Amino acid sequence: MDPKETYSPLNCPKPVAEGIWIFDGPMIRMDLGPFKIPFPTRMTVVRLGDGTLWIHSPIAPDEDLFSAVDALGSVRHVIAPNSIHYWYMADWLERYPGARSYAVPDLATTAKRPFRIDHPLMDGARFAWESEIDWILVPGTKVSEAVFHVPSARTVILVDLIENFEATKLSSPLMRFMLKLVGGLDPNGMAPLDLRMTFRPKRKQVRERLQGVVDWQPEKVIMAHGRIYDRDGAQELRRAFRWAI
Repeated sequence: MDPKETYSPLNCPKPVAEGIWIFDGPMIRMDLGPFKIPFPTRMTVVRLGDGTLWIHSPIAPDEDLFSAVDALGSVRHVIAPNSIHYWYMADWLERYPGARSYAVPDLATTAKRPFRIDHPLMDGARFAWESEIDWILVPGTKVSEAVFHVPSARTVILVDLIENFEATKLSSPLMRFMLKLVGGLDPNGMAPLDLRMTFRPKRKQVRERLQGVVDWQPEKVIMAHGRIYDRDGAQELRRAFRWAI
């Protein structure tokens, strides 16, 4: 693993706002045609008002990681926020069997690594943490994604609806070229072209839902891959979602 491609130090809490931390994880490699594309990984932890933790897009299990999380509070909620970000859910639910699990609806039938789903993230569902965290489901044909907002911290949390890879962290010139071509290269991060195309059949719904995300008017935006936006969040969302709204 090339250390410059990750966001070291790994598996430790990095504060983003009051009661919100990110944990950067190890690199994974995703298939893109004949290529293996390196993806940095990241999860987000929110401490709720009762002191329990809400875990978004959990990363690869590691004892040091678990210890660092335990130091922040008791894990109560674990979230699989889209149709791709679920692989480590089973590990986290094994480690924290008392936690409740939440996942976008299609994972009940499409997950290649099954895990327990206590609460589908479907329209009309109500959850214990909703008084502190807003959410909107953006429906797609192959990938659906739930986007979250912590109003008290003016922070939006998502995974792939914006990817914002930094060129300085990409050792491959081909990777830099491809990301510039299809979208996802900092400072102009957005969903990559192939993902955007899967939303087209539901573009009216997608437009309405993404406009709802922009209407939250956040200051910060956390994504799973690449540099987060620590200011001007609403402006960045409007720019990144211009393909749909």
